[in-house]
Amino acid sequence: MERNEQSSTAARHDDVDPEVRTFLQRMNAGYAAFPGLAQASLPEARRIAETVRAQWVQGGPAMATTTELRVGATHTRIRILRPQHGDASLPALVYLHGGGWTMFSIDTHDRLMREYAGRAGVAVVAVDYSLSPEVKFPRALEETTDVIQWLRAHGAEHGIDAARLAVGGDSAGANLSVASQLRLRESGQPVVSAMLLNYGAYSDRPTPSCTRYDGPDYMLEVEEMHRFWLNYLRDDRDRGDPLAMPLHADLHGLPPAFLAVAECDILADGNQAMAQALRDAGCTVQAHTYAGATHSFLEAMSISTLANRALDDASAWLKERLGA
Repeated sequence: MERNEQSSTAARHDDVDPEVRTFLQRMNAGYAAFPGLAQASLPEARRIAETVRAQWVQGGPAMATTTELRVGATHTRIRILRPQHGDASLPALVYLHGGGWTMFSIDTHDRLMREYAGRAGVAVVAVDYSLSPEVKFPRALEETTDVIQWLRAHGAEHGIDAARLAVGGDSAGANLSVASQLRLRESGQPVVSAMLLNYGAYSDRPTPSCTRYDGPDYMLEVEEMHRFWLNYLRDDRDRGDPLAMPLHADLHGLPPAFLAVAECDILADGNQAMAQALRDAGCTVQAHTYAGATHSFLEAMSISTLANRALDDASAWLKERLGA
């Protein structure tokens, strides 16, 4: 019986791409170097996460210019990454990092954003939105839409063509990307030209993939995601707000979307459901499911062929949509 159980477990874990598995093992080894992480304060846990992820930010395209500003009514910090010199206005991708609205930063995701800038030939505007639980929904969403509005008014001063904007993000950042367009639409403002959505968190409702890909052998666990939702939402009433749970929103009139879906992810079913909901609402959708990918697999670009293929797919799509 024990041997059969071990064989079943081994077969179950064979579904992860070998290079992505190496990424997970190295990431886990990095966290294992901090045995007090489970008891650490949130600021300390964030510092550890930044340290562990630092190796995955190294390398990648060099930017022609990098500019940091505080903008808009919310004085939100942004980082503008421009891949080329010159005075020509570039289309821009407004990018929201993942981390369950609780962890990570524009520094942990700096290489990922530089890759999009270099591969798609666009400026990338990184949004350093406020984290939870220090602030709750809808603060990060308000900051996101505020940055988009600021770019429309002032982007030209920084070499950005405000008529060619996309919004994108991974995990919690993908949630904010969709919600920002719902918020703009509801306020009577135009939506952006495109949405780039990487393994997003669009609803807290359990699905079969939550059971199938839960556990330490995959990147994101169900209990961890549950804590992230608790950090982000003010109370249970927010679970009925489509700006918090955009899978349950009226999605009509939203921009064309590219969805990168990680097959071996507790959020996989929710991503497939979001792709279908956008199609049902009349949106143009290109959804790619990457076999063997786990949550956060794009961060493995320095060692993963699969991550690089996904980055190329999305960048080609962005080029076409934004005329880069």
